[in-house]
Amino acid sequence: MSSAWQGTYTALVTPFAKDGSLDEDRLRGLVDFQIEGKVEGIVPCGTTGEGATLEPEEQARVVKIVKEEAGDRGRVIAGAGGNSTRAVIELAKRHRDAGADAILSVVPYYNKPSQEGMLRHFEAVADALDVPVVLYNVPGRTSANLQAETTLRLAAHDGIVAVKEASGNLVQVAAILKDRPDGFGVLSGEDNLTLPLVALGGDGVISVVSNETPVWMSEMVRAALAGDLERARELHFRLLDLMNVNFCETNPQPVKAALAMMGLIDENLRLPLVPLSEPLRPRVRGVLAALGMVEA
Repeated sequence: MSSAWQGTYTALVTPFAKDGSLDEDRLRGLVDFQIEGKVEGIVPCGTTGEGATLEPEEQARVVKIVKEEAGDRGRVIAGAGGNSTRAVIELAKRHRDAGADAILSVVPYYNKPSQEGMLRHFEAVADALDVPVVLYNVPGRTSANLQAETTLRLAAHDGIVAVKEASGNLVQVAAILKDRPDGFGVLSGEDNLTLPLVALGGDGVISVVSNETPVWMSEMVRAALAGDLERARELHFRLLDLMNVNFCETNPQPVKAALAMMGLIDENLRLPLVPLSEPLRPRVRGVLAALGMVEA
């Protein structure tokens, strides 16, 4: 069983200037770097993109720039989540109008809805839109797990086309893969579990590590999807230390530090996030240097 949503989609960071404003030139450069690295698409305004501290107008501007730069070269799946269904619908419509090809919407956080509440929330979002919706399950951030049974019920909705699974539970992922309807995509939300997920029949990843190395990550996913597990394993183990160091502190603090070391952005974040802690910097640089991505 395959999905139209196969491949690598980069959960793109949002570059800021020193004064905290959007760095639009750097953003355009990042999009080109991703597309040239042969990813299938880009996901702006998600967790890695600090969507929680972007105003709605800023989010729409980011989506517009990403779509302008990507054009027909890659899909744009814009993050639009929250814990108010009405507000999520309004934000998702903004992103659609800004050019998003699809919407990534996280399980509502803080208010911890029941499975029935999650079901009705996502159905309402999908009913209100004329672009596809990708579910996002990340209980480590939302404190609420979208169970496999609920995901499968939502997969029956014509407007809900895939799920980004970041539960870390391969048993749950396998249950979704076992019974998903034809065409429903299952994407990893964790870089280091992408290869196992694809080996189970999944479709790819919404990736953090592809910010730094779109070429290798997208090649790994393509190899795995093609059944070339030897090559996929080689690339998985090459990238494993980088995958792990990206989460040595709260995402996106490490990946922004890495991209700054690579000269792709300036290391600016919005509070309450702060630059990577000093004791962790040698570790991040060491991993990048071992891969030949920066000087030692």
